[in-house]
Amino acid sequence: MNNEQLQKIESGTGFLAALDQSGGSTPGALAQYGIDEAAYSGDEEMFDLVHQMRVRIITSPSFDGDRVLGAILFENTMDREIEGRGSAHYLWEAKSIVPFLKVDKGLAEQAQGVQLMKPIPGLDELLARGVDAGMFGTKMRSVIKLADAAGVNAIVDQQFEIADQIIAAGLVPIVEPEVDIHSPEKADAEQLLTAAILGRLAALGADQHVMLKLTLPETDGLYGELLDHPSVLRVAALSGGYSRDEANERLGRNKGVIASFSRALVEGLSAQQSAEEFDATLGNSVAEIFAASST
Repeated sequence: MNNEQLQKIESGTGFLAALDQSGGSTPGALAQYGIDEAAYSGDEEMFDLVHQMRVRIITSPSFDGDRVLGAILFENTMDREIEGRGSAHYLWEAKSIVPFLKVDKGLAEQAQGVQLMKPIPGLDELLARGVDAGMFGTKMRSVIKLADAAGVNAIVDQQFEIADQIIAAGLVPIVEPEVDIHSPEKADAEQLLTAAILGRLAALGADQHVMLKLTLPETDGLYGELLDHPSVLRVAALSGGYSRDEANERLGRNKGVIASFSRALVEGLSAQQSAEEFDATLGNSVAEIFAASST
């Protein structure tokens, strides 16, 4: 593990940029960016276009390591280059931004009010490739729809079982059990989730660390005990479908929690913008999210 990266993640100021939309969510990400499905044919062209979008974001002068702590990529991006360097190496060497890899393969069908992760075949091989590519950590997402104690515990158990595997490979896992912002039982689900996570954290060894990526809570300050836990490097919040303004406002009410936004980060960016317009729009987004993450 890179100790300089560890120190930056543990004590640096800034936020995590989530640039990890994968196959199923890529068309939506491109559409938000102003590229509709008629502009490409097949996955290869689609991934070429989304890589161009990500390269434009990452190489922008507005996307800098003074305000962006880390960036989460998906496997296809890890395997590509940015300005002649592997994507993870470019992020760290050119931008001082810590690279993370999305490792989950999507969501299973809903049961007990939750969607577990699908199986992740070949995870050990992917983790080894991630280490070789210069990744610091990983991210994996599952979703909670209802405040069902059995379902919430199943989500947390699965997340931490895979986290153990990731830690053993020498990487830091971002555990992301998202509570759907549209859940009619959102506040209760968040209470159950926080208690379940605290239970699993208690089983970690002194040298084992995780990061948490959680939904912006209905109860301000709910994650205080998680923030203070010695096994938790950082607690980040996902935007979850909130607009950037609302996500930032909620984030600012939760001291110590930093952003890990995806849609809210790229809101307003367009393939049709000039370099000046693009950089200015991204710069405004980065500045607002950085400010909200610094409370």
